[in-house]
Amino acid sequence: MAYRVIQWGTGAVGIETLAATLHDRPDLELVGVRVYSEGKNGMDAGELLGGAPVGVAATTDTEAILTLDADCVVYTPRITSLDDVCAILASGKNVVTTAFLFHPRRLPQADRDRLLAACTEGGTTVHGSGLNPGNLSGALPLVLSGMSRTIDKITLQERADWSDYDSTSITFDNMSFGQPVEDINVDATEFLAFNNELFTEQVWLLADALGADIDEVTSSVDAVAARADHQIFDHVLRAGTTAGQRWNWVGVRAGEPLVEIETLWTVGNEYPDHWPRPKHGWTLTIEGDPSMQTHFFSLASFTREATMAEHVRAANVATAMQVLNAVPEVCEAAPGFATLATLPLIRSHTGFRRG
Repeated sequence: MAYRVIQWGTGAVGIETLAATLHDRPDLELVGVRVYSEGKNGMDAGELLGGAPVGVAATTDTEAILTLDADCVVYTPRITSLDDVCAILASGKNVVTTAFLFHPRRLPQADRDRLLAACTEGGTTVHGSGLNPGNLSGALPLVLSGMSRTIDKITLQERADWSDYDSTSITFDNMSFGQPVEDINVDATEFLAFNNELFTEQVWLLADALGADIDEVTSSVDAVAARADHQIFDHVLRAGTTAGQRWNWVGVRAGEPLVEIETLWTVGNEYPDHWPRPKHGWTLTIEGDPSMQTHFFSLASFTREATMAEHVRAANVATAMQVLNAVPEVCEAAPGFATLATLPLIRSHTGFRRG
């Protein structure tokens, strides 16, 4: 059978799920596209990808999308709306999302109740995942835990410089790089608070799945200033403004750290001397019996010449495919919340096939 899907959002990640739906997945049928800009309103989905029309027009009309007959919505907007997700679920459409809802069990009670009520009304399921938060801070630790006798601590470190990431609205407007250092804290802006909540949920996901019985998740951020000006696409990162953010989310039991996610993010390639120095990419360490460590790095290719733009896009592809590949499993799951800890192994549905 073919699952009927709607693409909701066509940014850097959404355009990848849209392309894969149309070109790589004969088991998926695109029936609608929700966009946010008037410039895309009415455009054919194929034309959004720079190709030939496919007969599915994009729309900014949420109500029109909700009336479509579909099995699943691939929800990838930059700014999330719990109201929209609840409306989608209540309308009988499952949701997979890279944007939030990684561990709904740990949402505020009112939000959790709303989601469950919508799932019950629509007989639907919601699943959030991606890269990090997502596979690397969820699926990978859980898979490796299958080789563990006991676990003492799990740590995931992400080290990345955002200078080559061309979505400067995210880098500067949302993540607040280029702002005064003293203005950066875990809830300084709506977006930073949202980012904090996402990773806090992910720590709870691992702790709950592996029986850590933690008391709380603490969060902190260390902001550091640029030593020089840096031209970052259409923005100038000024000396003295925020060029580095080190975030730490730690699941604690009786004062002991058991699960930690650390992100070491810079813009302008200035790396602070007092920060730890893992390799670029993601380093996962499990201390226990046995202790394990693995490093993950995503590129467009390790064997051919590729542009920096292709390498940057590779992370978007990885994020997108983690949820698109979960569509069949989510559609077949029991109504309610489905997480990386409860779904079966999510694998590629395209594999080595072409065309």
